[in-house]
Amino acid sequence: MTNIETISTKEAPAAIGPYSQAKKVGNLVFTSGQIPLDPVSGQMTGTEIRGQSEQVMKNLCAVLKAAGTDFDRVIKTTCFLADIQDFAAFNEVYAKYITSAPARSCVAVKDLPKGALVEVECIALSE
Repeated sequence: MTNIETISTKEAPAAIGPYSQAKKVGNLVFTSGQIPLDPVSGQMTGTEIRGQSEQVMKNLCAVLKAAGTDFDRVIKTTCFLADIQDFAAFNEVYAKYITSAPARSCVAVKDLPKGALVEVECIALSE
């Protein structure tokens, strides 16, 4: 039977609902979507897409680190934007963090939790 490990770190915001920051199954890590919350205050950071995207990627990095992996081992991301017009600006920030060109979906959605402009989740390999 495969062991399922719950991943949790104070370096990323606590879950705002009945879910975990990530789950590790074998050598796969499945993160929950990260929104631009400051992990200390729990408050939204940034008012525009670039600032919010930076915080999202920092939060995602912290969750991956807690799971024993990093952006270089990401195999799939799913990105949610509140406005598809932010696609190019989001990509500028995303490309600074994720350079390995994993598979990706990026969609516009009607609303995101707490009024966020962006949310990103991923699947990564771990050691």
